[in-house]
Amino acid sequence: MSVRCCLLAILTIGPAYGFQLHGELESRTAGRRSVNVGQIYGTLERLVKQQAVESAGATDDGLPLYRATAIGQAEAVDWLCQTESAPGDEWNDLVDRVLIASSLPRPHPPGIDVPRIVARYQEWWHERADAADLSSVGSSGQDALAAAARGALAEAALAWLSAAAELLAADQDDSFRRGLSDERPKRGRRPANAA
Repeated sequence: MSVRCCLLAILTIGPAYGFQLHGELESRTAGRRSVNVGQIYGTLERLVKQQAVESAGATDDGLPLYRATAIGQAEAVDWLCQTESAPGDEWNDLVDRVLIASSLPRPHPPGIDVPRIVARYQEWWHERADAADLSSVGSSGQDALAAAARGALAEAALAWLSAAAELLAADQDDSFRRGLSDERPKRGRRPANAA
């Protein structure tokens, strides 16, 4: 997962403060991603230096707000709409992009079309499934096992994308989409579970 790109995508909704972005990232990825809050602030500092994010003032109690610039918005849209990933990150990037994109409220920033994102990924994973065909494997047993793993991953991705497309198409009340939460994330240590 690209924390940078996820934060930029969330900031397309509007200004937010660092700890708020931490909570938004966790909730919009359905808890599958847990990022240290220090990483959020470090990423925001780099984004400000790179002019992808700028100050948007402060909350009533003095927390600094950040907003995506035009550069940041363009990077977020580009990341959400592409299908390429670093080797080994294909599955996680797929799930993160679809979860984040489907959570953004309407109107989406120009260029973000969630059904089209799903369709592009379906095309991409079909190509991967075809490329993993066992008949095109080299002579070693490891090549055959690796091809079988790639094929199984592609089939799993296609099944998940099909389910995602159905769920998104059936969502008449936009239950996937939401703005930024006004609820303050809780700070401090979590209580120990009673044994």
